[in-house]
Amino acid sequence: MVQAATVLALAVAIALSASAGTLQPLENVLQNAGFAMRSHAASGQIHVVEMDAASVAAIQRWPWDREHYARVVERLDEAGARTIAFDVDFSTASDREQDDRFAAALADANATVILPVFGQRGSFAEKRQLDSLPIPQLREHALLGSVSVSPASDGLVREMPIGTFNADAPRPSLSAQLAQRSGVADDDFPIDFSIQPDTLPRHSFIAVKMGEFDPATFAGKDVIIGATAIEMGDRYATPVHGVIPGVIIQALAAETLLDGVPVEIGWALPLLLAALFAYAIIAARSRNRILVQFGLGATLVFALLHFGASEFALRIAIAPALVMLIAAALLRWAILVREDFEEARLVDAESGMPNRRALERAAATHDRSRIVAAMIDEFDAVKLVIGQDAISDFLARLQDRLRVAGCEGPIYRIDDRALAWVSSLEPLELESRLLGMAAILRSPVEVRGSRVDIKLTFGIADVNAPDEALHAASQAARHGECFAYHEQAQKSALDQQLSLMGELEEAMEGDELSVLYQPKFDLRAERITSAEALIRWRHPVRGDLRPDIFIPLAEETNRIDELTLFVLRRVIDDVREWRKGGLEIRAAINISARLITSADFTARVESILLEDRVPADRLIFEITESATIGQFDLACSALRRFRDLGVGVSMDDYGTGQSTLSYLKRLPLTELKIDRSFVQHAHRDHADALLVSSTVELAHQLGLQVVAEGIEEEACLDFLREIGCDYAQGYFIARPMSADAFFDTAQTTIARAA
Repeated sequence: MVQAATVLALAVAIALSASAGTLQPLENVLQNAGFAMRSHAASGQIHVVEMDAASVAAIQRWPWDREHYARVVERLDEAGARTIAFDVDFSTASDREQDDRFAAALADANATVILPVFGQRGSFAEKRQLDSLPIPQLREHALLGSVSVSPASDGLVREMPIGTFNADAPRPSLSAQLAQRSGVADDDFPIDFSIQPDTLPRHSFIAVKMGEFDPATFAGKDVIIGATAIEMGDRYATPVHGVIPGVIIQALAAETLLDGVPVEIGWALPLLLAALFAYAIIAARSRNRILVQFGLGATLVFALLHFGASEFALRIAIAPALVMLIAAALLRWAILVREDFEEARLVDAESGMPNRRALERAAATHDRSRIVAAMIDEFDAVKLVIGQDAISDFLARLQDRLRVAGCEGPIYRIDDRALAWVSSLEPLELESRLLGMAAILRSPVEVRGSRVDIKLTFGIADVNAPDEALHAASQAARHGECFAYHEQAQKSALDQQLSLMGELEEAMEGDELSVLYQPKFDLRAERITSAEALIRWRHPVRGDLRPDIFIPLAEETNRIDELTLFVLRRVIDDVREWRKGGLEIRAAINISARLITSADFTARVESILLEDRVPADRLIFEITESATIGQFDLACSALRRFRDLGVGVSMDDYGTGQSTLSYLKRLPLTELKIDRSFVQHAHRDHADALLVSSTVELAHQLGLQVVAEGIEEEACLDFLREIGCDYAQGYFIARPMSADAFFDTAQTTIARAA
């Protein structure tokens, strides 16, 4: 109850402060930092025609005759511009002949033309608004768009309206019309100042008037015409970019709306989430200083959420949540420093980490595990760089890295220059995990302003042998290896691997291996028309073994060919049974890229296919894309032979490996399979959506069908339908299932689609 009351008091105080606006300066700083972090180029859809110094010098009078504007409209219209918008005041009549000339150009234009409206106070002392509209002769041939700009209290322009009320009527803003967005008049939206103004396509007014441009530049584009010459004024202060012309602000606002109207989230929801983290910080009983790091880590998570959310057109105020987390972390720290270590003898005094004695106590409960020691290379040099008093911070950063890399359980300091932990992973999985850790630790860490390179070598030993693990780590360092086993642990690991490979051969002859089928849903036919074959191993002692454990081992020991042929024969048998039952289905078999260049393997596959137990066109070979194909010409030749027999060829996991566009051009593919990492969130992640949709379009241009895997939500499936994807695969469609279950499921979808 005390902890809950503390968090509630903090939340109320911070909420009152946020409501009063005292946290707005911090919020502005965070917004500006977010703009800097996400800095990117404009889309290229919005072009600016500048009334610049060169144009002023060429025309030599002000105001300009409206014949100049008419000629620019005609030039842009002839070039195929989609929209022509003016940020120029036409509220007063000029020479009648000039007005007639401009009005005629507006009337004849095929492009949509937008003329500006705006409101302003009659004088400094009065609140009455005077509305400025284009003269009737001009506005009857154009749409009207508001160009009103309202700086914030600090004088900076951060927001623009979706629309305004002018002349007693709601008017959409110029930016909203350019982006074709709708909304409520007088509702404001934040401008995305991460867009770099200097990347907006810009053209001199006089050059456009004289026709000195490539007409293709403007085809299908939206154009804003406005003043950028200093002597014309119309300049405003903005965050990040300083003082810039009003027409550039209008263009940035339109660019912002191209990605959708930002949605206001505010600060209440982030503060509520921060309160949950704050409660966890304050209520925790651990003395370990990692608790404070957790608070700072949570702060970082919220900061990243804040910056990342803007990619989804969300407007989130994060400052109150940040203050909440920092306050909770500092409060808990103040409590922790008053407490004595309850188990001082189990803690390393310098780092605050559990020590060797704590490891030995933990090891007593892990009789089937191993100990991993991580030796810090050149530790004395690290101390010279950061100083003795910064070692604790250094070790804390190192712990963070190890946890990000997948270190499970507590991490112990068992020597001045070594950490350790207990691992229950199988040898192959542990080795893979250590290699991943080594890769993550290649980048330096920052400790009190100094960047420190880290290199660890790992030693593996029985769980009750920390000295042997340290010795093995030293041996790994001496021989330039990432890790090494102590002799006894190495013997145990090798025995397990050899045993597993011997048992794999027995499993292929017995009934331990099974082939499951994950359906592929035809998005046009609205039914299941194919499946991917997936191998599973139910070991009588070790239980269900994941494919990522035994398949790499099969590759290393040159047994992957037999395993693949086992799957091929089983799939052919199942497809034949399905056909007897009246079900025509194509089944895909995964084939390692390295096997395609094996003459013996391809010959054996051809022999199986020529047995003619099922038509070859019922089969698809999915070639793994995660590694470069060696002997490329030989692989192409083998795949063409399979194609000639009728087998489909698919590029699996497209986008995650080392393939190039030349692969798509040269390989005899019939299908492209987009990896789940791009598909899973494509319906709500703009970048993923662009990658997936462009890949589908490219594949179709090349005559390939497209399978998207990783569908876990209906919204993702709907997105794939919209972009014309051919097939969908994932848990939302169905999980892998037995051959009999697949037969029933496929028949059900066929009946439903009929």
